Amino acid sequence: MKKGKLIVVSGPSGIGKDTVVAEYLKRNDAYKSISCTSRKIREGDIPDKTYHFITKEEFENKIKNGELLEYTIYNNNYYGTLKNTIDEQLEKGKDVIMVIEVEGEANVKKIYPDAISIFLLPPSMDILKDRLINRGNVSPEDIEDRMKTAEREIATSVRYDYKIINDDLDNAVKSLENIIKNNINE
Repeated sequence: MKKGKLIVVSGPSGIGKDTVVAEYLKRNDAYKSISCTSRKIREGDIPDKTYHFITKEEFENKIKNGELLEYTIYNNNYYGTLKNTIDEQLEKGKDVIMVIEVEGEANVKKIYPDAISIFLLPPSMDILKDRLINRGNVSPEDIEDRMKTAEREIATSVRYDYKIINDDLDNAVKSLENIIKNNINE
């Protein structure tokens, strides 16, 4: 059986990573990696669908035991990806899409150098800021912090295999489809 491909999608907060990947998955067969987190469940979260919710202690044990492919701390909570889940899906021949931060992408590429890395870019920084504001749940201070972080993240996009400007959902999804199809058929 042919092994699946690992696809990593990153981009700044508010760029639409989850929206683009969700639309891709409606049209294509692939497995979306579900991250673990130590953060509390929020309204709208579905355990084992949104995230695998575990305690901080459980997360730290997984780090100690080498069970995570990558992890990070954001707002004093752990977020990470279980390595065995990724390996299982790839061995089954499933393509696996991970939506992760730029630090995680660098770690994944060390372990899976043939992973396809894709960075979503905003049409402009002003549009990205407008998207964050339109979410309605982000304070002005948080928006400024996220914009500074976005600039740092965008600077790392040079190391990614591909870049997609997310100016239109359908165009971004078609670009993602073309990148994956061209890499799978190599």
